[in-house]
Amino acid sequence: MTAPSTVLAIDQGTTSSRAMLFDRDGRPAGQAQKELPQHFPHSGWVEHDPEDIWRDTLAVVHGALADGGAAVEEVAAIGITNQRETTLVWDRASGEAIHNAIVWQDRRTAPLCDRLKQEGHEPLAQARAGLLLDPYFSASKIAWLLDNVPGARDRAERGELAFGTVDCFLLWRLTGGAVHATDATNAARTLLYDIHRQAWDEDLLALFGVPRALLPEVLDNDAEFGATPAELFGRPLPIAGMAGDQQAATVGQACFETGMMKSTYGTGCFALINTGDKAVTSKNRLLTTIAYRVGGTTAYALEGSIFVAGAAVQWLRDGLKIIGSAPETQALAEAADPAQSVYMVPAFTGLGAPYWDAHARGAIFGLTRATGPAEIVRAALEAVCFQTRDLMEAMAADGAAPPRTLRVDGGMVANDWLLQCLADTLDCAVERPEVSETTALGAASLAGLKSGFFAGLEGIAATWRASGRFEPALGAEERSRRYAGWLDAVARVRSGG
Repeated sequence: MTAPSTVLAIDQGTTSSRAMLFDRDGRPAGQAQKELPQHFPHSGWVEHDPEDIWRDTLAVVHGALADGGAAVEEVAAIGITNQRETTLVWDRASGEAIHNAIVWQDRRTAPLCDRLKQEGHEPLAQARAGLLLDPYFSASKIAWLLDNVPGARDRAERGELAFGTVDCFLLWRLTGGAVHATDATNAARTLLYDIHRQAWDEDLLALFGVPRALLPEVLDNDAEFGATPAELFGRPLPIAGMAGDQQAATVGQACFETGMMKSTYGTGCFALINTGDKAVTSKNRLLTTIAYRVGGTTAYALEGSIFVAGAAVQWLRDGLKIIGSAPETQALAEAADPAQSVYMVPAFTGLGAPYWDAHARGAIFGLTRATGPAEIVRAALEAVCFQTRDLMEAMAADGAAPPRTLRVDGGMVANDWLLQCLADTLDCAVERPEVSETTALGAASLAGLKSGFFAGLEGIAATWRASGRFEPALGAEERSRRYAGWLDAVARVRSGG
């Protein structure tokens, strides 16, 4: 029999489903990807068809095996990572979902969350779950499904229905309905899980009217989650790792020491700093969350979200039409006049952490007759760096140890000018990984812990390799002057300018 030589990651995201094979050195060995349609039945509503998710997952697994020329016997285990907070409820007998998946971006439950805030329940949510009362998280989505799908609440009370985030739904399907479980990082994003006691919280369940019978078992990220039936892929495959996407990226970036930080730059930006065994309660409206739970030991993190990062570059391309493609931004930023102090505040949909100002709107300040496309492009890239510093300042104010280096991933980090600007703005070294698919790598790494590929977290860390390192080269006075200009621009946007 062929000895296992790879682990397989299922990376089910908001816009696509992907599967990747990784070898024992953490290098990609095959992959496949399918775009996932989104459905917008009403303004502010975002849904996925659960059957699309399931069919595409099976297709990309087979596609990755084919792309890597790998026999199923070569796969040691499967790891799963997923878009967090997206919510499904399904029938335990048939496995069929009772409604489309409600995606994390969906805002239909804003009135419920606003009412609960007004009633004074947010301190409870932050104290137990580390989260704010927001439609982003799963709890209010579950409540909506139970109250709006005919008969759902009664069926849930009778134990006929199951809730899960996408990881949990896929695990149920991949094990033929044998396992109803999730991992600690996904549970921590539901607004129903006490991240300190590591248990579902009865007070939060009562607040949202969610029956305990709906909920999955919560396991470590490197648990034995079950196995696929032989008929799915040709032989049973153990499922040995699971984590939400940003936490999987934290594992993929090997941020295992207190103070290590990763930041993912896609459409928006998600930054997590490892706070070790201490769950730091934020006074700056950051989220307290579980970074990972491995071998029964929990590491916590502070998380900050920026709404607009790469989306600003998309706007330059599709809205202003001053660039034809994202790679052009590097040369334009390099060519910009350094004497001009142009600031862009990309608050297209308000400002995220640490401001949480839904009413702020975007603006560009400092324009002169000499300002051209190059200066506007530079301002858009600098805005990503300034917003990252906002998050780091908030994390420091909350007592998190400052990072020695920032590990970055996502589509924007191919831009060397951006990463040097980031290092200069933060006064912190910035490292770009050799393997850019850090989310899938993290899921594979967790599965590799159970299957013997990696000897503990140290073994995962030993496979991490940088493809570039950027050291700060800007003087302290100039760094402070630039950031002060950014803070002034943000204040103008927030006060109506």
